[in-house]
Amino acid sequence: MSLIVQKFGGTSVANVDRINAVADRVEKFKKEGHQIIVVVSAMSGETNKLIGLAKEMMESPNPRELDAIVSTGEQVTAGLTALALINKGIPAKSYSGSQIKILTDQAHTKARILKIDEKSIRQDLDDGNVVVIAGFQGVDKLGNVTTLGRGGSDTTAVAIAAAINADECQIYTDVDGIYTTDPRIVKDARRLKSITFEEMLEMSSSGSKVLQTRSVEFAGKYKVKLRVLSSFDEYGEGTIITFEEDEKMENPIISGIAFNRDEAEVSVRGFPDIPGSAYQILGPIADANIDVDMIIQNIGVNGANDFTFTVHERDLQKSIEIINDKVKAKINAREVIGDSKIAKLSLVGIGMRSHAGIASKMFKVLSDEKINIITISTSEIKISVILEEKFLDDAVNALHKAFELEKS
Repeated sequence: MSLIVQKFGGTSVANVDRINAVADRVEKFKKEGHQIIVVVSAMSGETNKLIGLAKEMMESPNPRELDAIVSTGEQVTAGLTALALINKGIPAKSYSGSQIKILTDQAHTKARILKIDEKSIRQDLDDGNVVVIAGFQGVDKLGNVTTLGRGGSDTTAVAIAAAINADECQIYTDVDGIYTTDPRIVKDARRLKSITFEEMLEMSSSGSKVLQTRSVEFAGKYKVKLRVLSSFDEYGEGTIITFEEDEKMENPIISGIAFNRDEAEVSVRGFPDIPGSAYQILGPIADANIDVDMIIQNIGVNGANDFTFTVHERDLQKSIEIINDKVKAKINAREVIGDSKIAKLSLVGIGMRSHAGIASKMFKVLSDEKINIITISTSEIKISVILEEKFLDDAVNALHKAFELEKS
């Protein structure tokens, strides 16, 4: 008998029929003797609907109240899933994040989990219940409902699996695993049987939408065994995320290509080269709880510095306003400009550690396709470039073919 956490995304619980299908799957595992915890997202489209309602009341909704509103989507799904199981004769109990006491910090709309009180979960499991938990949410020390950001149900599932020491955490989505790249962009994209934790973390942080980055971080920190499966394929084996390179069934130089269309670039240009400028720029950005991705500083015209960083597209205007209001005059910058018509593309693979020439091959492929590179960033197992968004699909297809990712 194993203890398994199963997370079902919005498309997996999109309507009553899909929720009943989830109950069928859970019933199968339950009859095999496993203890099951189910974590659910809101029904497909429900979160956007709730955000829309909030914005009808207020253009920029108060974060505390917005969290109170959008968290209800997952609570509805949890209750319906518990009813579907009870209707099959399977004992089940549903809980919101605050009922379980998923304690978070106070950063509304993008809170981080601090602690989970798993006692009631263990008691319900020992009593033979399937425990159904609303994902994406928690509660802060003052009792306020908080949410974990887009894709937060993944983080809920992995965090619960870590807290309760589950044997496996299964993430069910509308795709049957992790692919070499998005199959909607490259028709020859191939499903990976396995991928290392490091590669998955780089893929997620670079734009792969299958798993939320924080959920992968949690899995890595607490060594949670993760598997990505399709809720529409009863017998698929999915993709397993491993923690040891020698466990991999495939060990290519490049495992995948990730990309992000939601990237935006902020450039602060023409300021004197003095110590502390980078902090002067990024300090106020961090204070506003805006995540920064790539950072480049170089010498511009007449020896003055140029400083460029990327943020999520939704944070572009706010970032520009912060720099103009709090930074520009202080560091005597010439101008602040933004660009949202860019995209980030990343090659990811642990094989880069032992193979030279990956970067030069990547740049040659893009050069042959007449695609200009705006910014370059590298890590031990990743090469990322910023390019114009209009060239992204061509770049992904060309690189996928050049590195023969369609082949096992």
